[in-house]
Amino acid sequence: MRITVVIPTYNEAENLPKLASALFSLPLNLRILVVDDNSPDGTGRIAEELAEKFPGRLDILHRPGKLGLRSAYLNGFQKILNSDAQAIVQMDADFSHDPSALVDMTQLLESCDVVLGSRYVQGGSVDTQWPLWRKRLSSFGNYYARSILGLPLHDVTTGYRIWRSETLKQMPFERIQSNGYIFLVEMVYLAHCLEYKIGESPIYFADRRWGKSKMSFKIQLEAAFRIWQVWWNYIDLKKAGRAGRL
Repeated sequence: MRITVVIPTYNEAENLPKLASALFSLPLNLRILVVDDNSPDGTGRIAEELAEKFPGRLDILHRPGKLGLRSAYLNGFQKILNSDAQAIVQMDADFSHDPSALVDMTQLLESCDVVLGSRYVQGGSVDTQWPLWRKRLSSFGNYYARSILGLPLHDVTTGYRIWRSETLKQMPFERIQSNGYIFLVEMVYLAHCLEYKIGESPIYFADRRWGKSKMSFKIQLEAAFRIWQVWWNYIDLKKAGRAGRL
């Protein structure tokens, strides 16, 4: 299976070379698309150097500024869906998503339309160094989202996932309104409303190894409010099911 990994970056100069090496060491037919938002730390320049080091396997989409997670992924999808890629991966650049988990996720994709890297299925877990309050906050945030949206899944807030290209081609991206991390939840909900088969593969979610986290309490509060907007915006599509694709 021909796979392309989309990696949005903003100030990931420390992580990107290590992540590229880790991904290319996997027993997969894999390419990388870096979507860089003009990182002040020179991530875009480092991506260009990596493209020379791995010719034909790494490409860069340079953007003029920090435009957000939603547009980073949608711009990346648009570029990849015009290629011969059979599957597309979403993952963070900070090593919170273990590259090696992608092997099992790819195998599960053979029987699914999209596979989520799940922290909350059997075999999955979060960083062992997290304090109890942080583990409970993460678990509650996920429970809150999937309960409101009625999603029969264990981890709907995960940012680690692999899609069949044919599935993404049929997704009505023009309906997606969320920005930031709630965009990830909305994508899963959209796939669920269209009755695509969603699988979950266990992952260990670690804190980033290098650099500074971009998650904040403000972002989490905003996400809690916007979940209700997602629910409201898809009432018609939820009723239509697969007919909503036509």
